[in-house]
This record gives sequence, structure tokens and C-alpha cells, in this order.
Amino acid sequence: MLNPDAPIPEDLAALIASRFAALAEPNRVRILDALRREGELSVSEIAERVDLGYANVAKHLSLLHRERVVGRTKDGTRAVYRIVDPSIARLCDEVCGAIAQQHAELAALLSGHPSTSVATDAHEEKTR
Repeated sequence: MLNPDAPIPEDLAALIASRFAALAEPNRVRILDALRREGELSVSEIAERVDLGYANVAKHLSLLHRERVVGRTKDGTRAVYRIVDPSIARLCDEVCGAIAQQHAELAALLSGHPSTSVATDAHEEKTR
């Protein structure tokens, strides 16, 4: 476990950045979402679910596998993929929750009824 008060070592920062880079592509997010919802899928099944070509999906899965986000099991000539990093679901939940909150705040501002957090943010901005 990292000491929360200590700076992140340079080599660890590079690994963290690499993991975020693997997640920073919309089609890979869609692939992970398909795996999150259905558990295990083959490349063909994923390609069908996310409406991408087989080669494109295979390329994305290769990167996600290299980053140890997904695991692969061979079933004869068929490869089946699944999410192996449990932090991915938690991270997606956190990011989706934050985006939903921001969306709600923006909608409140546009409707003329600012939410408490929007009003607080606006007040903090004015006092800076």
C-alpha cells in the first residue's frame, strides 16, 4: 500500500499513466462495458455488441490484455475475454457518477434553478 503522504515514485507514475491511457479511448470503454454487462465474450461477440470490426476489437483487446485489464481464455480456436482488474468497475462507477453529477448541475444552471453544489462552486469562484 502506498503512503498517501509520500509522492508517487516515477516508475509507478508511468504505470498509472499507462493504465489511464489504455482506458482513454472510447471504443475500449465500450468494449469494457460489454464485458462488464455480459461477463465473458469472444472477439466476434464483442465486435457485434459494439458494432466494430473484428480486427479493430482484437487490437483494442490486445492492448487491454497487455495492461492486465482483461484476461483471455482459449477455448479451442476461440478466445474468450473477461475483465480481470476489479478496480475497473469501481473506477467506471466513480467516473460515471461524477459525470452524472456534473450533468445534473449543468441542467440545473440552464433551467435557472442552481443546485447547492453549483451555488457553492460559484461562491468559491467569486471568493478567489
